[in-house]
Formats: sequence, C-alpha cells, structure tokens
Amino acid sequence: MEQFLNDLVLQYGYVGLIVALAAGIVGIPVPDELLLTFVGYRVAQGYMSYTVALLCGFTGAILGITISYVLGLKLGLPILQKYGRKIGVTDEKINRTHTLFEKYGPFLLMIGYFLPGVRHLTAYFAGISTLSFRKFSFYAYFGAFIWVSLFVTIGLRLGENWHFVSYCIHHYGAMLTLTALFLGVTWWIYIQFIRKTKQNRI
Repeated sequence: MEQFLNDLVLQYGYVGLIVALAAGIVGIPVPDELLLTFVGYRVAQGYMSYTVALLCGFTGAILGITISYVLGLKLGLPILQKYGRKIGVTDEKINRTHTLFEKYGPFLLMIGYFLPGVRHLTAYFAGISTLSFRKFSFYAYFGAFIWVSLFVTIGLRLGENWHFVSYCIHHYGAMLTLTALFLGVTWWIYIQFIRKTKQNRI
C-alpha cells in the first residue's frame, strides 16, 4: 500500500491527490484516509507544502462529493441500485445510508466522511432527496475541510509512524465510527439548542 501511495504522489503530485480523492468519494476504491495521512508524512519530510496539500485535498473532496450530489439529483436511486455493485456499493450499504439520511439528513453529509461505506453515498442521497445545493454545500464542504485537515495533520505529526493510522482503521474502525457518530450527534443537538434559544429570545 505504501508503494502505491508513494508512486501516486511522486508521479502525479498535487493533481494526483485531487483526482484520487474525488474518485474515492464518488465510489472508486481508493484508501482516502491513508492517502491523506501519507501526504501529511510527505509534508513532514519537506517534499510537499502543508497549505497546498490542504487546498488540493479540500478541492478533491468537494469535487468528489459534488459529483455524487449531481449524480443523485440527475439519475436517482435506480441507477445506484443497478450499477452500484460494480464499485462495491452493495444493497446493504445503500439501505443503511438511506435510513441514516432519513434520520439525520444533511447533518450526515458532514460526519459521513468519517463513516466507512457511508461517505460515498450521503451526497448521492442528498441529490435524490433534492436537498438544495446551498444547504448541501454548507454541510458537505465544512465536513470535507475537517476531514482533510485532520488526516493530513495526523500524518504530519506522526511522521515516520504514519502507518499507525492504517493499524487503527483496521483494528478499531468500528470504534472510531461510533465515536465520530456520537460526537457528530452531540454537535447537532448543540446547534439545535442554540437555534431554539435564539428563536425564544426573538
């Protein structure tokens, strides 16, 4: 895996980062978190710029998530059910994401990046539900910024030990997913509380 990531970054640089992240979010099997962490490691080595890496990572993420949104808006659920299996999107993943989206709506767009098998589908369901682009972009782009910044920074801080992220994802993926979901729901409840408080003051 390290050789693949190294070849990708060495041969295609920042452009490769943008394209790989966009493809990964749309549904092509790309190890997104490992790629971002590896980029952070390359920043630590002095081969890449931290600021440019963040900008390119963010660009790739919003490009991929926006493509998925447009596909959902234009093509709908039948196409996903028909061709999803070819890119690893099973009926189980579709049904699970659909259920989560009905419960948490656009909020899932923000934390979906941290949920394996979900970030590929949240934007698609946002398009299917005809969620406004303004609302979609607010949640999805903010989540992309947090996701990209977090993993690039982790790779920067870990340096030579960047492989530790791969170990954690492999052994503690479920725990990390639940933690991300818990923190996200807590944040959402807090935002709702603030909104209600402001409304009551008016």
